[in-house]
This record gives sequence, structure tokens and C-alpha cells, in this order.
Amino acid sequence: MTALAGKRKTEMLALVGAVLGAVVVATPVSAQSNCKWYGATALKQQQQNEKLGCNLTGPEWHTDLSRHMSWCRRMPPDVWRASSQQRDQQLAACASKK
Repeated sequence: MTALAGKRKTEMLALVGAVLGAVVVATPVSAQSNCKWYGATALKQQQQNEKLGCNLTGPEWHTDLSRHMSWCRRMPPDVWRASSQQRDQQLAACASKK
């Protein structure tokens, strides 16, 4: 292997390492951002539940932001998205009866 080829290989490995490092660092930030959205949405949905007098109850119906975010961080994205969509559907059903 020539010195130039060795240098290129080292540079390529450094670039790959930097990209992988950025992905690893970005993932928790994205998860945190997603769970902030989830928590804020869950709080708004609970406020709407109370405002409309829907009386929807269960473990997902509360105003504790830290609990919503903690739950979100333990779940894959498709699970917390489905939970948010389900609350939307329950609220829409309640609102249509009012």
C-alpha cells in the first residue's frame, strides 16, 4: 500500500467515524424533540378533554408532562404516534356528541 493510499484510507475511516458519531448523537436529540412534541400534544388533548367535559380516563389522560415524556422515551415512535392519534379520535367522537 502506498503512503497516499494509506492516507486516503485513514481519511475515509475518519469521515465514516464522524458520520456515525453524528448519527449516534442526533438520535437522542431527535427522540427528545419527538417526546417534547408528544408530551405537549398529550397535555393539549387532556385540556380539550376537560374543556369539552368528555371525562375520558385512563393512563394516557393526565396533565403530568414528565410522565408523558418518560413514557414516550420508552416507546418506539409508532407506539406514541398511535397513542396520540387514538386520543384525537376519542376527542373527535366526544366532540361530535356535544
